[in-house]
Amino acid sequence: MGRSVIATEAEALWALGNELDLSFGHAIATLQQTKGRICVCGLGKSGHIARKIASTLSATGSPALFLHASEAVHGDIGTLHESDTLLILSNSGSTRELGTILLRADHMNIPIVAITSARGSRLANAAETCLFLPNRPEACPHNSSPSTSTAMMLALGDALAITLMRVKGITAETLHFLHPGGRLGLDLVTIESFMHRGEELPLVPLGASMETVVATMSEGGFGIAAVVDDQGSLEGVITDGDLRRHAHSFRDGLASEIMTRNPHVLCGDMLARDALEMLSRARITSLLVVNSEDDRRVVGLVHIHDLLRLEIG
Repeated sequence: MGRSVIATEAEALWALGNELDLSFGHAIATLQQTKGRICVCGLGKSGHIARKIASTLSATGSPALFLHASEAVHGDIGTLHESDTLLILSNSGSTRELGTILLRADHMNIPIVAITSARGSRLANAAETCLFLPNRPEACPHNSSPSTSTAMMLALGDALAITLMRVKGITAETLHFLHPGGRLGLDLVTIESFMHRGEELPLVPLGASMETVVATMSEGGFGIAAVVDDQGSLEGVITDGDLRRHAHSFRDGLASEIMTRNPHVLCGDMLARDALEMLSRARITSLLVVNSEDDRRVVGLVHIHDLLRLEIG
């Protein structure tokens, strides 16, 4: 029975995707041009989906709020402004409460994007753009309880939100600003926000003695020393492993003779999750941060323990 429900909804979603036409583009254009907020309106099961779509829109860079259709006719319609756009969800397109909302929208010249199954309905006729759901049965055996229709509404809402995000060019940094907490917020942290810098950096010059290298590595506690030129540009790194491999020539060696050239590095605008991937792939615990691929001046250091403290990994 469970597989049958999922199969019914999956087939409807497949049809929904295949039947998207230019009206979807028109809807995106209308929502993108919204100066105020996208007010997502619905009632009953459609209302629950509308609330989720409003949340997703806001979380992906398109300010939105949920407007309960029933509460709207009892005062909440006052939240509408001329700069807003209405996104209305109604499978039948003829819910009684919609009448008042449609009249107010018309009076205020508020554009309407509708999601409905009913062509020729009052909602469809009033909407500037209408996204029609394919004619598919509900997964309910009596074809009554909203299931397939709400699954399609939810998917269509996600499609609108994510497409808007891409069209607007919303970046990972913007998403982190919108999600400062939770797993998503952690995954979108840039290494620049928590990397070690300044006097914490274990830097040694090319001509440093091994005694100096060992002292610098011990003081830093990162198991690594960055070998830099007079301008602070990275020439190589020395790790604990390098010290062990060159133990036989340890006394007379110089940093430039023992260092590993062209080490893996990070750039400050990289995401913490990407830094973790590089550390894991290279099987190392620390990475140096440089200004850019062309400017190799060392500006920071990231240790795997920093990522673990942020619960990234």
